Amino acid sequence: MTDVLSDLQARAIAAQTTDEDALRAALNGGSLTFYVGFDPTAPSIHMGNLVQVLVARRLQMAGHNPLMLVGGATGLIGDPRMSGERTLNDREVVEGWVEKIRSQIERFLDFDGPHAARMVNNLDWTKDISALDFLRDVGKHFSVNRMLAKEAVAARLKSEDGISFTEFAYQLLQGNDYLELHRRYGVTLQTGGSDQWGNLTSGVDLIRRVERKSVHAMSTRLITKADGTKFGKTESGTVWLDPSLTSPYAFSQFWLNSADADAPGYLRVFSLRPLDEIEDIIEQFQAEPHKRLVQRTLAEDVTTLVHGKEESDQAFAAAAALFGTGDLSELNPSTLGSALASLPNLEVDSSAITAGLSVADAFAGSGIVKSKGDARRAVKDGGAYINNERVSDAEVPLTGQQLLPIDGGSAALLRRGKRTLGAVIVRDN
Repeated sequence: MTDVLSDLQARAIAAQTTDEDALRAALNGGSLTFYVGFDPTAPSIHMGNLVQVLVARRLQMAGHNPLMLVGGATGLIGDPRMSGERTLNDREVVEGWVEKIRSQIERFLDFDGPHAARMVNNLDWTKDISALDFLRDVGKHFSVNRMLAKEAVAARLKSEDGISFTEFAYQLLQGNDYLELHRRYGVTLQTGGSDQWGNLTSGVDLIRRVERKSVHAMSTRLITKADGTKFGKTESGTVWLDPSLTSPYAFSQFWLNSADADAPGYLRVFSLRPLDEIEDIIEQFQAEPHKRLVQRTLAEDVTTLVHGKEESDQAFAAAAALFGTGDLSELNPSTLGSALASLPNLEVDSSAITAGLSVADAFAGSGIVKSKGDARRAVKDGGAYINNERVSDAEVPLTGQQLLPIDGGSAALLRRGKRTLGAVIVRDN
């Protein structure tokens, strides 16, 4: 990749830069060292954070040197949000989250070779600074007028609760991080989301004032849906990269269910395929949108990238099996369990099966029909299935032979008609 900035712009990833021409010249003129930071405010990174990780990967592929910062210090504070003050987490919690996020990020980058990535923690250079030294050496270079103008700070000052000094001072910490990384490792570029622009430029200004040097900042646009709602959210909550928080099946379904208006843009941002190949896929999709080629490519690329090919294949096999074009028995218990848990379901313990839970009870209890009477009519009309096998009697009980193993129990897939799915989930006593 000879012009990585142009590629980022063509994918609609790059938003603002401190000096576009100077940054382009620096990126095209040889290897530079850059950093991107992640605050451990949760036990996992999410889809919005993945944008930054993939920007780092693209820059590394173009011959630049990544420093990935997980903020053990800034994570104790939290950057100001528009919505209000953050809850401060215990130090032990933050330390645990630092390690989890480090291990997640490490999978996406190369830590060997001429452009090896490095993981850093800003607690290493922040923990021993006294308040007096910090105010004299860092705070002296920040204008309160300029700090008040930052978007998040200005919004919070207008709110009823205002903003604490703790969060107001966050931009000093992030600015100091850039200065430290510039001194220690020669970092000359910081990247981050466009909502972080004020924090990004605080480091650029601090280095200019203290070191009398010019460095760069680049923001990436915030990914949103075509209707303006927040990207990376589902009815069940945030889409996380940790498989214990968002299963690989649910992760792949998030991409498969992308709206036609959103999916092409997501593919440009999240797929590592060359841009000309992506544009060819989008062109095919626009000619035959009903085939959902972009959504399928997106789901396969990103699920494989985040969870590996085996988990991606299992997630696609689960989707096929749920609708009768695959074999449920070939799914591993974890994938099957997460797939069925995402459906309307009736959860019982094993005593309910022993007591004789009927087909009608199961269908009505799962919510895929309104009543036992509706269940009986579905069976009579030939439109009721258990594990993709047609049911002929609504009053017979479910049997152990119909239950497939899942983590923590067993389950059966219910289907009414062609596409209305539900499940009975039997938990171990």
